[in-house]
Amino acid sequence: MQIFCIEPPSIAILTALLSTMFLPTMRSNPNILLLPSEQQHLENDICPLSPEPSLCPVKCFRPAPVCGTDGTTYWCGCADAQCAGVRVKKSGFCEVGSGGSGHAGQALLLVHIVWLILLGVFVLFGLL
Repeated sequence: MQIFCIEPPSIAILTALLSTMFLPTMRSNPNILLLPSEQQHLENDICPLSPEPSLCPVKCFRPAPVCGTDGTTYWCGCADAQCAGVRVKKSGFCEVGSGGSGHAGQALLLVHIVWLILLGVFVLFGLL
């Protein structure tokens, strides 16, 4: 009576699957083929590409904010932006309110505040 039986083709497939899952993945170099405009951005880049910082997230003692291309301010400078995988657009803070739906977001926030206040009043007075 066999309790657990695996045929040889299944063992080969299982071995191939496990070996591909646990092999280290290769990293690609994003600078192999670049357009001329992208090369110009790399030459004028505030934070030139350097090896990844050894510690991510970066611990910083003095803030040196930079603005990433994703519109986020990275407070610990170039190393912090590189940990996030983002190129730096400019030194300093990102502009607040430079895009997006400001009024719609504020209106939605106001609606949430109002219904939470109403819910609190109903619970407080036992109406719910």
